[in-house]
Amino acid sequence: MAHNAIVRNKTIIQDILSADAQFILNKVREKTLITDRDYKKLKTINKGNAEDLVIQLVDMLIDKGRESEFIEVLQDEIVLETYPKLKHVEWGVSGSSAVSSSSLKRSSERSLSEDAPESHKSQKTEDKYPLTSEPTGLCVIINNENFGDPEDKRSGTERDAESLTDVFSSLGFQVLMCKDQTASDIAQVTKLLAALKDLAGLQKCKLEEWSDSRFTPLSVLPQHGDAFVCCILSHGEENMVSGVDHKLVAISDITSAFNGEHCPALLGKPKVFFIQACQGHSLQPGLAVDDSIHQMPIKEDSPNHPIEADFLVSKATVGKYQALRHHISGGIFIQSLCEQLRKGCNRGEDILEILVHVNADVSKKDFGKTKDTEKVWKQMPEFGNVTLTRKLVFSPCSS
Repeated sequence: MAHNAIVRNKTIIQDILSADAQFILNKVREKTLITDRDYKKLKTINKGNAEDLVIQLVDMLIDKGRESEFIEVLQDEIVLETYPKLKHVEWGVSGSSAVSSSSLKRSSERSLSEDAPESHKSQKTEDKYPLTSEPTGLCVIINNENFGDPEDKRSGTERDAESLTDVFSSLGFQVLMCKDQTASDIAQVTKLLAALKDLAGLQKCKLEEWSDSRFTPLSVLPQHGDAFVCCILSHGEENMVSGVDHKLVAISDITSAFNGEHCPALLGKPKVFFIQACQGHSLQPGLAVDDSIHQMPIKEDSPNHPIEADFLVSKATVGKYQALRHHISGGIFIQSLCEQLRKGCNRGEDILEILVHVNADVSKKDFGKTKDTEKVWKQMPEFGNVTLTRKLVFSPCSS
């Protein structure tokens, strides 16, 4: 019966899924309906034609006899949110029309532009940032470890840098890193990275490039792609990060170097900043939750200004509190972030969904409790500065 349902609805399924071929490919891989070898083979098709990918994927699942599991995937809640027209598909064996002409027409009118060049182009695709450049973009890591006084050394930050490098290189980014930057160095290197015109200046900042499983001195001027990521690992104060000279730089000054006015190459493209730095000196206490109290849903507020649009700033902690870091395993926030990126990107989740998972993961952890004290400290990351205008979905590389 499942075989007949897939065959009967094959053309409609292919048309619907072609709107976001990568998502359904990731989903069937997650459910282990295809092998890693199958995934890599199909992923190469996606670079050329999404419709061809979906056709071959459906044929492959029929050949494997996985029709029943495939239908279960297509009825998954997240999948239905991504492809709302799947809700109209009839999976029964009555032979009735898979999608009524009126409901398909209404759905098409909502999701297709009247002059769209491709019949399967949907609003869902238009709502996502296109990330097709190779590399996807630059991921810059500013890694401040040594601040003069041994007591101020940020032990464990190398682990964070390694984790970020591993994750973002796997997502197709060109990873660059500079270490132990003063406040003026941070200001300078951000301006140089925004312009990308001065190779000698970037080399003077000791910027290195991840290549062949190691960092080497930058030898060729990098170029901006379809996205930009900046990870700052340092000490800090509220809305500030610290240079190794203990002078402060406003986070807003760093992000503004990449706005539409100062960095036209990234206009309309997503710019994401991850800040692993204390935002104060207090430790955040933990309180017992009354089960009778229910939190209200979070409402996103996305201001959209021409030159300041398409930004996301995610911090290890809310204001006034310390960001906790283990001297060997690294920062609580960064390690959770990398773990959730690995999981979420394979599931086709957008960055905001992933950061909610990070918030939940970190918030559940208790710190400081020992056999000598019952005091529990907590950490609460935040991503309050959000001006993204589309969904941002990073996809793992095929190799």
